Amino acid sequence: MAATFKVTLGQLNPTVGDLGGNAQKARKAWLAGQAEGADLVALPEMFITGYNPQDLVQKLAFHKAAIETIHALAKDCADGPALGIGGPWAENGKLFNAYFILKSGKIRSVIEKHHLPNETVFDEVRIFDSGDISGPYSVGQSRIGSPICEDAWHEDVVETLEETGAEFLLIPNGSPYHRGKRDERINHMVSRVVESDLPLIYLNMVGGQDDQVFDGGSFVLNRGGALALHLPMFEECIEHISLTQGAEGWSVEAGQIADIPDTLEADYQAMTLGLRDYCAKTGFKKVLLGLSGGIDSAIVATIAADALGAENVRCVMLPSEYTSQGSLQDAQELAEALGCRYDTVPISEGRSAITNTLQPLFEGLDADLTEENIQSRLRGLLLMALSNKFGEMLLTTGNKSEVAVGYATVYGDMAGGYNPIKDLYKTRVFEICRWRNANHRPWMKGPSGAVIPVSIIEKPPSAELRPDQKDSDSLPDYPILDAILEILVDQDGSLEDCIAAGFERDEAARVEHLLYISEYKRFQSAPGTRLSKRAFWLDRRYPIVNRWREGKS
Repeated sequence: MAATFKVTLGQLNPTVGDLGGNAQKARKAWLAGQAEGADLVALPEMFITGYNPQDLVQKLAFHKAAIETIHALAKDCADGPALGIGGPWAENGKLFNAYFILKSGKIRSVIEKHHLPNETVFDEVRIFDSGDISGPYSVGQSRIGSPICEDAWHEDVVETLEETGAEFLLIPNGSPYHRGKRDERINHMVSRVVESDLPLIYLNMVGGQDDQVFDGGSFVLNRGGALALHLPMFEECIEHISLTQGAEGWSVEAGQIADIPDTLEADYQAMTLGLRDYCAKTGFKKVLLGLSGGIDSAIVATIAADALGAENVRCVMLPSEYTSQGSLQDAQELAEALGCRYDTVPISEGRSAITNTLQPLFEGLDADLTEENIQSRLRGLLLMALSNKFGEMLLTTGNKSEVAVGYATVYGDMAGGYNPIKDLYKTRVFEICRWRNANHRPWMKGPSGAVIPVSIIEKPPSAELRPDQKDSDSLPDYPILDAILEILVDQDGSLEDCIAAGFERDEAARVEHLLYISEYKRFQSAPGTRLSKRAFWLDRRYPIVNRWREGKS
């Protein structure tokens, strides 16, 4: 009879710092594996602490508590399958990102991460020490190699494991989402399989943590690179797989192949999960937002309803004399279609009081951007008052185009705790709105159907802070603006790159200038879901004070 080896995969959602809660999730997965007769139950990278713990893991009291939790977990899971779980490991004054194999009440093996990522959102070179490349560990009669996340993106770790007797690879990951990341993972892992001629199990965590969303999508490749299993993206699940040993080595029995969402759906699910987990992990059960009748607040309200349920979303219209009747109608129609609470809080009386208070100092001066910003800041004040009074987290609604060029008011429409669309360019906001109107999924808590009125999608964008105002009065048209920003931000390109792409030098230089002088605003902005490799925060770290401009010394 051919030998078999059963693995239970826990594609689960840890919370950073919740050692007890994460351990309980690990026990649940281990019990599920025990019930299925598993030989090994596997959980993702740094699961016991949650990922990415950043500087928290360097705190002595924290990583000592995490290691103690690992020891306690080993004792709790003594009678049954081995348990693989990620966490910190301290030894000889060094701190490692490690993977533990627990068996018979003890830590039987410790694998230390060798390649520490030091790009985009990762600072592991700063936080951890690099471990030595080690050989495989044994579970029963099987020898398993476990490169930790980044280690599997390099040839040397897998090559060493294959040369020292690994029979298959189990790779624990904390790999966050960005567009195209799933294909990158598959391509790199196929390379490792072809090079090593070993089956490969890629186990990723799932869930939101600050700006990052871990998208799951764990998969298994047999020798030659054939896909044997693909778990759902953005969803927790516990899956049992079986490996069979034949004359040429181990192979994994075929299992479920989940549907892979396209990039619009993946972005939308990332924003929904990101908001849902941000609220759940910080303790907020309800949210509110200012609903202007525009497209940005419309999609944020829809994401909130899908993430939390419409009954947990308050939409507030704060009209001034510049608010059009169309915006009033659109906002109410959207709130009713979603089933959210809808309140109207006019700002005219408060604005008049502020104007009268400032009149002695402003006398003789023309009205300008100051008066427009007063409206925005008054709205922010009123929304924060509602947030404080009712314990509802305020959502901000600025898209990536606005965040990039500072087309938002500090302490006004930038006030709030989380921004789901912070990494979504304006042109893509329109695409996402159309997609959501045409699609509904079981993970959405909001209603199906075309919930966003067509009039919101089709009307020219406007802040409505002065008569007949349009965004295009202050900015290039969004298709042009976004295309320039994709070069300057997402590609970290130059003005010459913009000109080569067909844009006028003066227009590109103006956008570049706005991008640089708005850094101080982004420094004070709410976190938001990371959707690209160049999201504003950890992906792109520029100085606030910066006089450099291309072509000027």
